[in-house]
Amino acid sequence: MVKKKALTGSGKTIAKIKEKAAKKKEEPARPPMLQALVWYKEEHYQELLKLFDDAELLPPTYQHWLARAEEKKAEVEAGGDQVMKVFIDPETFPEWCEKKNLAKDANARAQLAIEVAQANSFSL
Repeated sequence: MVKKKALTGSGKTIAKIKEKAAKKKEEPARPPMLQALVWYKEEHYQELLKLFDDAELLPPTYQHWLARAEEKKAEVEAGGDQVMKVFIDPETFPEWCEKKNLAKDANARAQLAIEVAQANSFSL
Protein backbone atom coordinates (compact mmCIF):
# COMPACT_ATOMS: atom_id res chain seq x y z
CA MET A 1 0.00 0.00 0.00
CA VAL A 2 1.35 3.38 -1.03
CA LYS A 3 0.70 6.16 1.38
CA LYS A 4 -0.36 9.48 -0.17
CA LYS A 5 1.43 12.50 1.11
CA ALA A 6 -1.02 15.05 2.50
CA LEU A 7 -0.87 18.43 0.85
CA THR A 8 0.09 21.19 3.20
CA GLY A 9 0.87 24.86 2.91
CA SER A 10 1.40 26.26 -0.55
CA GLY A 11 1.17 22.82 -2.16
CA LYS A 12 -2.44 22.61 -1.03
CA THR A 13 -3.15 26.09 -2.42
CA ILE A 14 -1.58 25.22 -5.77
CA ALA A 15 -3.66 22.06 -5.95
CA LYS A 16 -6.83 24.06 -5.34
CA ILE A 17 -5.87 26.58 -8.02
CA LYS A 18 -5.20 23.79 -10.51
CA GLU A 19 -8.52 22.16 -9.61
CA LYS A 20 -10.42 25.41 -10.18
CA ALA A 21 -8.63 25.99 -13.49
CA ALA A 22 -9.52 22.48 -14.66
CA LYS A 23 -13.18 23.05 -13.76
CA LYS A 24 -13.20 26.33 -15.69
CA LYS A 25 -11.89 24.55 -18.78
CA GLU A 26 -14.69 22.00 -18.49
CA GLU A 27 -17.44 24.62 -18.12
CA PRO A 28 -18.90 25.82 -21.40
CA ALA A 29 -18.35 29.50 -22.05
CA ARG A 30 -21.48 31.48 -21.30
CA PRO A 31 -22.83 33.73 -24.00
CA PRO A 32 -22.05 37.42 -23.60
CA MET A 33 -24.57 39.39 -21.60
CA LEU A 34 -25.72 42.96 -21.82
CA GLN A 35 -25.09 44.94 -18.65
CA ALA A 36 -26.77 48.29 -18.16
CA LEU A 37 -24.63 50.86 -16.39
CA VAL A 38 -25.94 54.16 -15.10
CA TRP A 39 -24.17 56.99 -16.87
CA TYR A 40 -24.14 60.76 -16.52
CA LYS A 41 -23.41 63.63 -18.88
CA GLU A 42 -20.88 66.10 -17.58
CA GLU A 43 -23.27 69.03 -17.98
CA HIS A 44 -25.86 67.26 -15.78
CA TYR A 45 -23.61 65.89 -13.05
CA GLN A 46 -23.77 68.73 -10.49
CA GLU A 47 -27.50 69.15 -11.01
CA LEU A 48 -28.04 65.43 -10.49
CA LEU A 49 -26.02 65.46 -7.29
CA LYS A 50 -28.46 68.06 -5.95
CA LEU A 51 -31.39 65.77 -6.83
CA PHE A 52 -30.08 62.46 -5.51
CA ASP A 53 -31.00 61.49 -1.96
CA ASP A 54 -27.67 59.68 -1.65
CA ALA A 55 -25.37 62.14 -3.43
CA GLU A 56 -22.76 61.68 -0.69
CA LEU A 57 -22.10 58.20 -2.13
CA LEU A 58 -20.95 59.63 -5.45
CA PRO A 59 -17.67 61.41 -6.16
CA PRO A 60 -17.93 65.20 -5.87
CA THR A 61 -16.70 65.82 -9.43
CA TYR A 62 -17.67 64.43 -12.79
CA GLN A 63 -14.03 63.63 -13.62
CA HIS A 64 -13.70 61.40 -10.56
CA TRP A 65 -17.00 59.71 -11.28
CA LEU A 66 -16.06 59.17 -14.94
CA ALA A 67 -12.74 57.55 -14.03
CA ARG A 68 -14.55 55.04 -11.79
CA ALA A 69 -17.28 54.44 -14.38
CA GLU A 70 -14.80 53.84 -17.20
CA GLU A 71 -12.92 51.40 -14.96
CA LYS A 72 -16.13 49.47 -14.27
CA LYS A 73 -17.04 49.49 -17.97
CA ALA A 74 -13.62 48.10 -18.89
CA GLU A 75 -13.98 45.39 -16.23
CA VAL A 76 -17.37 44.31 -17.60
CA GLU A 77 -16.09 44.28 -21.18
CA ALA A 78 -12.96 42.34 -20.17
CA GLY A 79 -15.31 39.68 -18.81
CA GLY A 80 -16.84 39.32 -22.28
CA ASP A 81 -20.05 41.25 -21.69
CA GLN A 82 -21.29 44.35 -23.46
CA VAL A 83 -22.23 47.59 -21.76
CA MET A 84 -25.30 49.70 -22.35
CA LYS A 85 -24.89 53.19 -20.94
CA VAL A 86 -28.16 54.40 -19.44
CA PHE A 87 -28.04 58.17 -19.04
CA ILE A 88 -29.89 59.70 -16.12
CA ASP A 89 -31.65 62.90 -17.12
CA PRO A 90 -32.19 65.52 -14.39
CA GLU A 91 -35.55 66.53 -15.85
CA THR A 92 -37.15 63.12 -16.26
CA PHE A 93 -35.56 61.13 -13.42
CA PRO A 94 -37.48 62.82 -10.56
CA GLU A 95 -40.79 62.28 -12.41
CA TRP A 96 -39.95 58.65 -13.06
CA CYS A 97 -39.08 58.12 -9.37
CA GLU A 98 -42.32 59.76 -8.30
CA LYS A 99 -44.40 57.54 -10.60
CA LYS A 100 -42.63 54.45 -9.25
CA ASN A 101 -42.82 55.70 -5.66
CA LEU A 102 -39.04 55.41 -5.32
CA ALA A 103 -36.47 57.54 -3.52
CA LYS A 104 -34.03 59.26 -5.85
CA ASP A 105 -31.15 56.98 -4.92
CA ALA A 106 -28.88 54.21 -6.17
CA ASN A 107 -31.68 51.64 -6.10
CA ALA A 108 -33.86 53.82 -8.33
CA ARG A 109 -30.99 54.51 -10.71
CA ALA A 110 -30.27 50.78 -10.98
CA GLN A 111 -33.96 50.01 -11.51
CA LEU A 112 -34.14 52.59 -14.29
CA ALA A 113 -31.06 51.11 -15.97
CA ILE A 114 -32.61 47.63 -15.84
CA GLU A 115 -35.90 48.84 -17.28
CA VAL A 116 -34.21 50.73 -20.10
CA ALA A 117 -32.04 47.72 -20.94
CA GLN A 118 -35.04 45.41 -20.96
CA ALA A 119 -37.02 47.80 -23.15
CA ASN A 120 -34.13 47.96 -25.60
CA SER A 121 -32.92 44.36 -25.29
CA PHE A 122 -31.48 42.53 -28.22
CA SER A 123 -29.33 39.47 -28.84
CA LEU A 124 -25.59 39.83 -28.72
